[in-house]
Amino acid sequence: MNYRPVTLALMALALAAPLASAQQNVRPMLPKTLYAAPGIECNLYFDNAVLVLDADGFAFDANCGKGVQFAECWRFVPVADDVGDYGLTLTVRNAENAVVAEGATVVRVAPASAGAGRNVSLLLIGDSLTNASVYSQHLLDLCAAEGNPALTLVGSHGPGEVLGPNRHEGYGGWTARRFATHWTGIARTGDLAKRGSPFLYETGDGRRELDFQRYCNDVNGGHVPDFVTIFLGCNDTFGATDDTIESQIDDMFAHMDALIAMIRAVSPDLPIGLIQPVPPTASQDAFGANYASGQTRWQYRRNQHRVVERMEERYAAMPHVWLVPAYISLDGVHNFPAAPQPVNARNAATVVRSYDSVHPAETGYRQIGDSIYCWLKHLLAEDAQAPETAP
Repeated sequence: MNYRPVTLALMALALAAPLASAQQNVRPMLPKTLYAAPGIECNLYFDNAVLVLDADGFAFDANCGKGVQFAECWRFVPVADDVGDYGLTLTVRNAENAVVAEGATVVRVAPASAGAGRNVSLLLIGDSLTNASVYSQHLLDLCAAEGNPALTLVGSHGPGEVLGPNRHEGYGGWTARRFATHWTGIARTGDLAKRGSPFLYETGDGRRELDFQRYCNDVNGGHVPDFVTIFLGCNDTFGATDDTIESQIDDMFAHMDALIAMIRAVSPDLPIGLIQPVPPTASQDAFGANYASGQTRWQYRRNQHRVVERMEERYAAMPHVWLVPAYISLDGVHNFPAAPQPVNARNAATVVRSYDSVHPAETGYRQIGDSIYCWLKHLLAEDAQAPETAP
């Protein structure tokens, strides 16, 4: 397969610096490409695009020939005739109406029929967000509709006692380092708590190495998947502070690079989608519910935003690697678990409070799945247009 990253002049604006020196903390971060497909809601949530304590303190202006701007996001549900590219610019103003940041992206709508009639396999690598097995099932459901490829998920782990079509390599609490180095002598079977990396093998001379072909032999009948996604970052930088975030990202990337090199050793052109980590729930309440005190939503959000920035810097130009901007399309206000709770012990009135800080509700997982699906449709459309090479 012949895939190529797309570069457009308009994308250079995606990392545009803030224009007012007093607002350097705004740090706009738009993806270079926002993938879309007919019938799938495409969202750009403003709070996810900038790094500010309170996005309500700014005015956002999304300018695009398609879509609708709401209070919290720009939204677009393409139809079949919308196939093509559309520039979107985002302007951020403060209370004095001064422009404090600008950015741009390209909304790329793939044909609804991209990949129709093809058999496609996909390996999903990740942490608890993948282990939840919700966005993986959503991908299977989307591809079961007419006009889509027949999708087979590759992996040794999935929901339930019997491994079914919904499978992956997603493990709660795992990091890039763990996937690249963790050895227990047990992998792909048995107690999850005792499993080592599914990709590590003994070499026979006392060493251990990442071996993607042996993994494919064990899990997929020797066949290399057509696509791979890696969705990590939550645990890699969870406890980071402003003083330690850069070194923790460095460590994450060193082991991410090892996983990419492992795949490249078997299939140099295999498309790898790096899913940029998603923001947490919009409320501090969930961090209190999960971690009592000492962990704030703001610090986690700062860490997540920095990982997204650094991924753009490191991987955006890497051949056959794509950044999948799931972070921009997740509703942190409405699509995380929440439940009514008493206002306090002396007041019978109730308020709705979030109770999971980093794991979305099923609706949020489906938004993540939508982002991956639209990226797949884009690559399948690109592949269909690529000229065949002579034998």
